Amino acid sequence: MKLHDVMTTELEICPVTTPLTAAAATMRDCDIGDVLVRDEQGSVCGIVTDRDLVVRGLAGQADPTSMTLGDVCAKQLHTVDVDAGIDDVVKLMEDKALRRVPVMGGDDVVGIVSLGDLAEALDRESALGQISAARPD
Repeated sequence: MKLHDVMTTELEICPVTTPLTAAAATMRDCDIGDVLVRDEQGSVCGIVTDRDLVVRGLAGQADPTSMTLGDVCAKQLHTVDVDAGIDDVVKLMEDKALRRVPVMGGDDVVGIVSLGDLAEALDRESALGQISAARPD
C-alpha cells in the first residue's frame, strides 16, 4: 500500500487572513476537521484543526470574527513527500504527536493523511478503524 492510496486529496486551503468563523463554516460545510493555511506568498504555511479553533480561538475569549487563521495555526508544519512510505508517515506522526500530515508533491500540497485514514486502511477492525470508517451522523 502506498501513501497516495491512503491520503485524502480533497483539500480546503484558506488564506492566512481568513477569519476563524469563515474557517469554521468551511469545516462544517465540507464535513472536515481541518483546513490548510496559505501565506501571502501562496505557500502552505500551516494547518488549523477544529480543536485549534476552540482551544486557541474561542477558549481565549477573543472575538472569533476578528481573529484569523494566522492567529491560531500551528506555525511549524510537518509534511511528508508523496513518495514516502506508510511507515515513514506513522513514525513522523508518532514522533511529533500529529494526527494529520500534509502530503507534498514537490512544492505543492497534494493531499493530507490523518490518523483515521491510516487506521481505516491498515487496521479497519480496530476501534479507531471502525470509527474512522463510520459515516458521520
